[in-house]
Amino acid sequence: MEDTLDGDLLGAGPDEEGDELYEHHRIVVDRGQELLRIDKFLQNRLRNTSRNKIQEAIRASAVEVNGTAVKPNYRIKPHDTITITLPEPPRDVRVLPEEMPLDIRYEDPELLIVNKPAGLVVHPAFGHWQGTLVNGLAFHLANLPTGRNGEIRPGLVHRIDKDTSGLLVIGKTEYAMTHLSNQFFHHTIQRSYLALVWGMPPGPTGTIRGHIGRSVRDRKVQAVYPEGDQGKAAVTHYEVLESFGPVTLIRCVLETGRTHQIRVHMQYLGHPLFSDATYGGDRIRVGQNTGAYRDFVESAFQLMPRQALHARSLGFVHPVSGEQLFFEAELPEDFAAVLEKWREWASQRA
Repeated sequence: MEDTLDGDLLGAGPDEEGDELYEHHRIVVDRGQELLRIDKFLQNRLRNTSRNKIQEAIRASAVEVNGTAVKPNYRIKPHDTITITLPEPPRDVRVLPEEMPLDIRYEDPELLIVNKPAGLVVHPAFGHWQGTLVNGLAFHLANLPTGRNGEIRPGLVHRIDKDTSGLLVIGKTEYAMTHLSNQFFHHTIQRSYLALVWGMPPGPTGTIRGHIGRSVRDRKVQAVYPEGDQGKAAVTHYEVLESFGPVTLIRCVLETGRTHQIRVHMQYLGHPLFSDATYGGDRIRVGQNTGAYRDFVESAFQLMPRQALHARSLGFVHPVSGEQLFFEAELPEDFAAVLEKWREWASQRA
């Protein structure tokens, strides 16, 4: 019997961008397998997964046999190919609930949308056990199953990095988390980001395709492997919104959610994000590093001492109502201020 596991799991540090937090199993049934209800079969096969979670996954259409969602009474047959997408399992580490202001843009019994400010770590990790978004969520969701158990990422099905601002969807029930995880796996979640990059990317629109994985030279950063020999497949679409000469405002739409995806893809294209110290955007990449221009750029770096990246919009199907929801978050003050600074600079030279 073949059993493979996909998806991004726990263990990453606090500076992770765009990771989708789910686990995906693919099982090919042996030719000698007896007929058995699929929920019972999966309970036997996935030893660390409760029957309730399996049943919730089936109810959320996150269990497929030969590419088709099935009901709990489906009986597996030899050679069936079963896939199941589950929310990331909790870790055996309790989270200390902390009262903190949360910019919640929407909330109902199943989920909430939070607008994360730059500088806030999403989840606890080495060196960041307190003061994270998850600590705040554990306090806010104290009376819900995801909070009572002290899970290390209550409700999270994706994340954005510490110095990226913008929208995150939080599942408040096991069913909602499973349903949202399945949407992330099938790439039906609509996500767009605003980014300020050095230079002018080729064409008014474009698509960057290239596997992303940890760099063999520096394990703290990601790298693009265009031949696909390492890492995981990643696809980023971009659209030019406004040019200021040395820098350009673009809109990025993700098909996949790899660590630092936009940042590393734009660096690979030769247009790193403005003020991105990890990927070389924190120095002058276009124009002479002298005189008044150098002073201007340095003042812009001081105004926004982080990568110019904002998770602008988020769209998905509500797990219970089936309604298509869509949310947008305005630019934070530092990003808006840097754009206005560059806009004024460009207008003076028009």
